[in-house]
Parts: sequence; structure tokens; C-alpha cells
Amino acid sequence: MSTETVKKPSVLFVCVHNAGRSQMAAAFLTTLAHGAIEVRSAGSQPADKVNPAAVEAMAELGIDMSAEIPKVLTTEAVQASDVVITMGCGDECPYFPGKRYEDWVLEDPAGQGVEAVRPIRDEIKSRIEDLIASLIPAAK
Repeated sequence: MSTETVKKPSVLFVCVHNAGRSQMAAAFLTTLAHGAIEVRSAGSQPADKVNPAAVEAMAELGIDMSAEIPKVLTTEAVQASDVVITMGCGDECPYFPGKRYEDWVLEDPAGQGVEAVRPIRDEIKSRIEDLIASLIPAAK
């Protein structure tokens, strides 16, 4: 079966600053889905850079986020995604019928050290594993 004929499921992670939670979620999904899912992340008010503690926490698991840059949330990104996962961006996330929306309530790692970010990272990883299983039923 050719990959050109099968549309990959696509996921957009959204938080306010696109510097911590959504970046970690996107990095986990990119790594754990091995290219089987299209991944985007964005923020309603993107920060200047990715949270260094989030970068460090992910590096501990062998995932390099150091080159990531926070991106602004666009209507096009939402329209192009099958699943939109919000993480504390409230009413600033645009809504389109026919999309699967999930709101993940996670502590904001902004301004926290790596010790505080690790449990957030681990919770995100667990949720990503469940998400992959729901999008790619054969994935274990």
C-alpha cells in the first residue's frame, strides 16, 4: 500500500505560549508515531523561545527539542488538522465542526525548573501513547 494514497491523521497541539506543553506533546508524537501521524503545534500568544526546562526534560529521554521555535496559532493549522488538542488556551482556540477536540488539563511548566517539568512530561507521554492507539489502532 502506497503512503501517497492513505492520508495520515493529523494532530495540532495548542497552548498559550507554544513553549512547553504543546512542544513536548508534538515532540513525543513525532518520535513515538514514527512518521505515521502529521504533527503541528502552535500558541495563541507564542513565546520567544521554547522553555529551557522542557527542552532539558525531553533531552533526558533522548528527544531533542532545542531547535524548535514557538509558532502562532492560525486558522489554517486548525482546518488542516483532524485532532486539535488544547492545553489551557481557553476560548482563543478557533472551533471548526467535524474536528476532534480534546482539552488536556496539564500544569503549565512556564517558569519552573526541570524537576517540576518531569511529571508534566511523563503525563504528556502517557496521553500521547493513548492518542496514538486511538489514531492508529494497530499501534501498540
